[in-house]
Amino acid sequence: MNAPAPFSGYALPADPLPARTLPARPEALSLKASETALVVVDMQNAYASVGGYLDLAGFDVSNTGPVIANIRKALVTARAAGMPVVFFQNGWDAEYMEAGGPGSPNWHKSNALKTMRQRPELHGTLLAKGGWDYQLVDELQPLPGDLLVPKTRYSGFFNTPFDSLMRSRGIRNLVFTGIATNVCVESTLRDGFFLEYFGVVLADATHQAGPAFAQQAALFNIETFFGWVSSVEDFCTTFATASA
Repeated sequence: MNAPAPFSGYALPADPLPARTLPARPEALSLKASETALVVVDMQNAYASVGGYLDLAGFDVSNTGPVIANIRKALVTARAAGMPVVFFQNGWDAEYMEAGGPGSPNWHKSNALKTMRQRPELHGTLLAKGGWDYQLVDELQPLPGDLLVPKTRYSGFFNTPFDSLMRSRGIRNLVFTGIATNVCVESTLRDGFFLEYFGVVLADATHQAGPAFAQQAALFNIETFFGWVSSVEDFCTTFATASA
């Protein structure tokens, strides 16, 4: 009797669709829709709405409307192409146990926590799960089949199942949108770089926390050291017929 062949692991089904060339900086990137996920980072009232945490902490959120509109365009294309869509939602329990106490650097650096210490009447509202601040903006709601991943720190990889969710789906490429470019978007892309993901930011579907130069610095860092920078128009044009 012949010995059985050694087990060599399970193979993912072959992808019949060709790779697409996405225009990007510093160079174009070849991506397959089946190996790519669109990531929407922290598009919550806290970060994108007047009256939310960033606004109350003194950051300008007046230009987030075009970002929301551009993310919606990217979502239509990604879903039509069969890409997984991931929504991150950042925040903590209502008592802020997940935020860490004085022994955590997050307690000292989180502007939401600092704002509440300066304005005690806001305690229990900023980035508290279940509250308006924590909720995703009305225009950007997950659909059935989308993934919603809560997180308690800047990076979407920290203490979340994100890496496992992506690897189990054969995802190698992460296309980022959301707020803030220089904080949670960049942090998650950097961690993905160390885990061998190809990270792309759609620059016009992101917004910074801070002055305009923070956006430019974040994009410079990403395209120079950690990933690629593209646009919503190029993303939509590239993958518009990916499911055809």
